[in-house]
Amino acid sequence: MKLNLPIAKVTIACLISLSAFNNSAKAQEVITLQRAIDLTLERNLTIKQAQFSEALSEENVKQSKYNLLPNLTAGPQGSFNFGRNIDPSTNQFINQRIFALSGNITSQVTLFQGGQLRNQIVANKLLLNVDRSNTSKIKNDLVLNVVTQYLQILTNQDLVTAAKQQIDVAKITIDRAQKNFDVGNQTLADLAQAKAQGSTADLNYTTAENQLELSILTLKQYMEMPPSTQISFEKPDISKFKQLATAFDAETVLKTALAVNPDVGLAEARQKAAAQDIKVARGNYYPSVVLFGQIGSNYSDARKQLLGGIPNGRVDTVGFVGGSFANPVTTPGISPLYSNYPFFKQLGDNFNQSVGISLQIPIFNRFSARTSVRKAKITNENAVVGVQLARNNLSKIIYQAVWDVQAANKKLQSTTQTYNANKEAFNVIQQRYNVGLVNSLDYNTSLTNLNKSQFDMINAQYELVFRNKIIDYYLGNPITL
Repeated sequence: MKLNLPIAKVTIACLISLSAFNNSAKAQEVITLQRAIDLTLERNLTIKQAQFSEALSEENVKQSKYNLLPNLTAGPQGSFNFGRNIDPSTNQFINQRIFALSGNITSQVTLFQGGQLRNQIVANKLLLNVDRSNTSKIKNDLVLNVVTQYLQILTNQDLVTAAKQQIDVAKITIDRAQKNFDVGNQTLADLAQAKAQGSTADLNYTTAENQLELSILTLKQYMEMPPSTQISFEKPDISKFKQLATAFDAETVLKTALAVNPDVGLAEARQKAAAQDIKVARGNYYPSVVLFGQIGSNYSDARKQLLGGIPNGRVDTVGFVGGSFANPVTTPGISPLYSNYPFFKQLGDNFNQSVGISLQIPIFNRFSARTSVRKAKITNENAVVGVQLARNNLSKIIYQAVWDVQAANKKLQSTTQTYNANKEAFNVIQQRYNVGLVNSLDYNTSLTNLNKSQFDMINAQYELVFRNKIIDYYLGNPITL
């Protein structure tokens, strides 16, 4: 046992190290934009719900096709009857306990029903297209949300980095102010203002970190990933996005978007389904023709089988000759001889079949058919308006997206110029501040302006990327970074 103890310790240590390595490897998982999109499309529960609705619609299509087939039903029945009853085999009243069995097999097929069966098949296929279009819409919306959130995470990461740099600068400023105060070159107010600038930098960092964590949490929810999962994100080279296209023609983008946008496709699919429902409703005006057939049999233990007869010594009168009661015709009396009727023979003797055609002509149904048709027409008109509304909304969104990308480009140019100007100004003021030519108020004001312009430029960089990707989304292009 003593010899194995060190080995056991080594083994445990190896297992612990391996576990730590696995945890470390898992913590270092890098999520790219494409990976985030793939995980969302694979795991998101909203997509799964849409796919379940789509599966239900597929079953409705199958069932509407099956409705063209004949049905087949069997109706066996057994009973014990007591007291005065009708023998189901002879239809005679008897006063005894009866055990009876009966059964039938029935089939019928609809030959004509105003075209409703076939129109319903078409309608269910269109409804299936509606659900498929809805699934595509949900997927596209989630892809756009993932791209938005991913870019927001990258923005917040850069803002956190900038906030850390502010803290470093603030610490240097506080240290310099403390030394100047100690030798009497600055006042207590200057030192307090430097510390206040440091506190502001700490607050900005905390705010930036919170925004980053919130944006990561939102993306994890899209990917249906546990909040505790440790992930990192691939950061693209922002410099390669400096030549992003910003000059788009709104009409050209709109023309392409109308053909691929899932919102418009969903509205059009709903309108086609609503138009088909009118044909289904009109089928209520027509008669229905049904072909049916049935086979059946029955058994009763009260029924007896006649075997013959035996003389009973009586004389029975069967008629009269010459129309006179004085000349009766007689015959020796015979008593019938019965036996139990065998089960299978009785079923065979009672076997019956029937076939026929049923015609149902609607004459007056309290205007329900007319109401159904009118409601279907109103629904269709509403769906037509829905298609136009979807197109109008898309047109508004496209024009706004084109204007937004142009505005984002101008904003980036403006914020970049402002940042460069503030950076140059701060460098000059910092040099003068170091030699005592500028007071702490001017120095802190210049630093605040520099920090703000840096934040604005970072936001503007990612906003331009985002606005450009929005155009790609509506053009149906794959979104990559």
